[in-house]
Amino acid sequence: MIVVNTPNIPGQEIAETLGLVRGSTTRARFVGRDIIASFRMIIGGEIDEYTRLLAESREQALQRMIQDAASLGADAVVNVRFTTSSIARNAAEILAYGTAVSLR
Repeated sequence: MIVVNTPNIPGQEIAETLGLVRGSTTRARFVGRDIIASFRMIIGGEIDEYTRLLAESREQALQRMIQDAASLGADAVVNVRFTTSSIARNAAEILAYGTAVSLR
C-alpha cells in the first residue's frame, strides 16, 4: 500500500477515488510515565515517555487507516493527515485520515 501526504503519486495515475479512510486510537497516560515525565519537566529536555507514546499511537492509527483502505480495495492512500485531540484530562485521540484510491 502506497501512503503519501501529497494529492498524487509521482509516476502513478489515479484511476478511481474510493473515498475517505481513517484510523484512530485513543490513549491515556500512565501514572508511572507521569511521574518520570514530571522529573524531566523540572530539569528540561525531551520527555521520552510521551514521545514514544505518541509515536506508537500515530503508528497504530496509520495501520488502522491502511486496513480501512485495503477493505475498499485501494492501492494507495493520498492526502494523508494526522490530527490529535484531547478527549479527557489524561487521554487523547490520534486520527489518521486520507483518500483511498486505485491506480492504473
